[in-house]
Amino acid sequence: MRTSARMRWQLAVQSGVFVALLAVLVALLAWVAHEFRIERDVTRAARNSLSAATISALRQMQGPARVTAYAIRLDTGGANIHKMIGERVRTYQRAKPDLELRLIDPREQPKVAAEAGLRTPNALVIEYQRRSEQIPLNEFNEQNFANALVRLLRGANNLVLWLDGHGERRLDGAANHDLGNFGGQLREKGFSISSLNLGVAQEVPANAALLIISQPQVELQPAETEKLLAYIDRGGNLLWLMDTEPLRGLQPLGEKLGLVLTPGTVVDPALAPDRGPPVFAVAANYARHAVVGALQYNTLFPHARQIGADDSAGWRVTPLIDVAPRGWVETGKLDAKPVFDKTRDFPGPVNIASAFERTVGDREQRVIVVGTGHFLSNSFLGNGGNLSLGVGMLNWLSGDDALVTVEARPAADTRLDIDGVHLYLIAFVVLLLLPLAFAVTGIAVWWRRRNAV
Repeated sequence: MRTSARMRWQLAVQSGVFVALLAVLVALLAWVAHEFRIERDVTRAARNSLSAATISALRQMQGPARVTAYAIRLDTGGANIHKMIGERVRTYQRAKPDLELRLIDPREQPKVAAEAGLRTPNALVIEYQRRSEQIPLNEFNEQNFANALVRLLRGANNLVLWLDGHGERRLDGAANHDLGNFGGQLREKGFSISSLNLGVAQEVPANAALLIISQPQVELQPAETEKLLAYIDRGGNLLWLMDTEPLRGLQPLGEKLGLVLTPGTVVDPALAPDRGPPVFAVAANYARHAVVGALQYNTLFPHARQIGADDSAGWRVTPLIDVAPRGWVETGKLDAKPVFDKTRDFPGPVNIASAFERTVGDREQRVIVVGTGHFLSNSFLGNGGNLSLGVGMLNWLSGDDALVTVEARPAADTRLDIDGVHLYLIAFVVLLLLPLAFAVTGIAVWWRRRNAV
């Protein structure tokens, strides 16, 4: 069949229209892809997405913020450092569109870099409401970035004092029973920490956001206890980490709070260790309260005591944490296999932490009493959600209810636990069996082809 000139012209027009429409479609798709971004994080631990806590911190920032990255444009390997920073910061900009990013090469603008007062040659400077924080570029990750945001959000009310001079746990101590690691985390969250010796100081300073009391090892003098009571009467906030030992001069403080304390240690036979008595208690369920409401991990409480309170003392009391639903408070001698005695022991579940609130003048006073200081010690801080719980307590006590702690999420999909037997089996298969199978298969194919010729 012969094609006429008219037919050829129509086919050419149709082809031209098709190509034009295809080009328009590709351009529209390119525009949509540029204007609208849809992502889905399929990693098991969602490591490539911002946590809800980080997003919350970004959205709490009222008004614009700026991130200035001081870094060379191209490294020695030719990689575009500015492009990499832009891609990482873009994740935060999607949560906060008015987060501005500036990229400055110190070699091209040395005067601007010098005026920034950088502590390291390559750094990120985050600015918000005339305050700034610096992060070394090699330490730029979600944890450090979110901590910087929290420090910027936290106001001047950030002084945390701990009672010292009586053998208490220290927030700057390195011993196993001390709270040095916790104190370091508080600095990361924007708190200033300092010790307070009431044997020397006239009173608890009025500019303190809160006071931490851990278990004293010697008796407080009556004058020191009076200074603590005066601090409470003025509306001061308090975190009291109370071990199973005697109160050693702090009895009047317990009476002021209306504490009802029972002797003994919480035991949970379901968590019996290999050796020694079962003095570890795990909390998995918490009260509906700002301190514990956002906790997602279990918390571990060694050597805990029961905390009760009398509501008639003028405080609004909220029991925060119950442990040992199948355990009890052992008032007798602790041994490897304790037995519940219904005539003297107290059955579980056992409350080991309570929050106290009341109004003093025009301010809201807050106190938390925990029946153990071990859970924040250097030995046990890394267990489960202990750190999150401790920082949450400090945030609530200092009035920063909205501030959050951002946990480093485990890379659950990159962890592989293999015992020795399976490791040797894998080595045998990969290093011996598979190469031998390939060799035998190759020889068989060669022999077959040779005989077929």
